[in-house]
Amino acid sequence: MFKGLGQMGDMAKMMKKAQEMQGKMAELQEDMHNIMVTGESGAGLVKATASAKGELKALDIDPSIFKADDKEVVEDLILAAIKDAQAKASDRAQSEMAKLTEGMGLPADMKLPF
Repeated sequence: MFKGLGQMGDMAKMMKKAQEMQGKMAELQEDMHNIMVTGESGAGLVKATASAKGELKALDIDPSIFKADDKEVVEDLILAAIKDAQAKASDRAQSEMAKLTEGMGLPADMKLPF
C-alpha cells in the first residue's frame, strides 16, 4: 500500500503506532481505577487501600489501637498507611506505563502521558 513512498510510509506507520498507543493509554487509565494497592503502618495495624490512580478506597484499623491516650499515635499510623498506599499507587502506575511503552517499542524511561 505504501510501497515506493519512502519516508511517507514510515510516517504512516508512526501515525498508526501513535493511534494504537493512544488507545492503549486510554485503556490503561481506565484500568488504573481498578488496580488496588494496600499500604500499611504499625506492623499492619493500619491499612489503607488505594487505586493505582492514588484515590483512597478503604481504611482498615485494628481495634486494639483505640485508646484515648494513643490518639496521636493512631493519627500518625493512619497518615503513614495512606502515604504508603499513595507511594505504592504511584509505583504501580509507573510500572504499568513502562509495560505499555515497552510494548510499543518506546524507551522504558519515557514519561507518559506527555
